[in-house]
Formats: sequence, C-alpha cells, structure tokens
Amino acid sequence: MELKIIYKKTAELLPYARNARTHSDSQVAQLAASIREFGFNNPVAIDADGMILCGHGRVMAAQRLGMDQVPTVCLAHLTDIQKKAYILADNKLALNAGWDNDMLKVELEDLKFSNFDLDLVGFSTDELDEIMNQNEEPEVEEDDYTVAVPEEPKAKLGEIYILGKHRLMCGDSTSIQDVEKLMGRSAGRPPADRPTIQRGLRRRHRQEAED
Repeated sequence: MELKIIYKKTAELLPYARNARTHSDSQVAQLAASIREFGFNNPVAIDADGMILCGHGRVMAAQRLGMDQVPTVCLAHLTDIQKKAYILADNKLALNAGWDNDMLKVELEDLKFSNFDLDLVGFSTDELDEIMNQNEEPEVEEDDYTVAVPEEPKAKLGEIYILGKHRLMCGDSTSIQDVEKLMGRSAGRPPADRPTIQRGLRRRHRQEAED
C-alpha cells in the first residue's frame, strides 16, 4: 500500500478523544523548537475522518508556531480496533528502545564541539551532565580521618593474619625463618610472585657471602 502525503489545515484535524498520551507545556515547547530548527519532517497520521492517530504533540507545536497546515498521511486501511491499538503502539514501541551510551556521548560531544544547541535534541540538563560525565574517574578527596598511634603496638612480631586467601605476617622479609613460617614451606626457592620477599632473601644472601 502506497501512502501519500497530503497537507491539511491544523484546524481541520481532530484530536483522538481517548488519547492516553499526555503532552506538557514544556514538551510542546521542545517540539516547537525542533520543528523551527529542523522543519516539520514527520507527517501526522490520521484516519479518513481527519482524526489524529499519531502526532497530537506535533500538531499542538505547529499551532503554537502559527502553522496553518501540516503534512499528513491517511491510514484508511486500519479498522477501528486497529486504530486504537496503533495509537498505543506508536507511542509505546519507541519507548522500548535503548541507548548505546558510549556512542551517544560521542555524538553529543560532536554537537557540543560544533556549538549546536543541545537543548534541541530533547535531553534535560541533568541527563546531559550524566551522559557527558560517564566513565570519568571521580575526584579523589582527602579525608581528615586520623587515628592516634598507640604507645604499645597491637601486632606482635611473628603473628600471622589470615585475610581471605591471603596471609599477612608481622616479620622480616629478609629472614628465611619468617618467610618459611609465613609460606608454610621451605623458602629455599622463593616464589616468583613474591618480589619483595625474593629481593629481601637475595640481599641477605649477598650480605652473608660478603661476610
């Protein structure tokens, strides 16, 4: 079926009496700004009697702009039940789409770099701030939390603390005895993933050799 665009006077178009979609004054103002910038590029869907099926907000915006006619397409092939369903589907299906936030940020940044008015794309100031600041590292703030150093340390030399899969020892990494106690095995060949202990042992061996 081929649809034809026909310009109709806005005064002749009839709003659907049971339209469940609402249009606030601010949203109509956004639509009007969009039409002023880009033109009226999305025809209003109507039935054979001129009743608006899709495009109530655009018609309201056109009237606010003083436009006496707008492009329309007649969906005369729809039954009364189909009209009711299509009015809901046209509004709801678009809301079910998502955003690729990374790509959205790139597009918005390009527009901003070109000094384009981002208010015209429909996002609120808070939404724009959230999108543009995503993936940025939060600023680190130094806290003023201080703890007095105890006169008598709680940790004792030789104590081992179990931290999940890890073991923490209060000891000397250059002491073979301490390393063996911490690792629970011979420290003759320190594991490669313990660079601090390994360097300590090598330093101790060199010192003993020099002596």
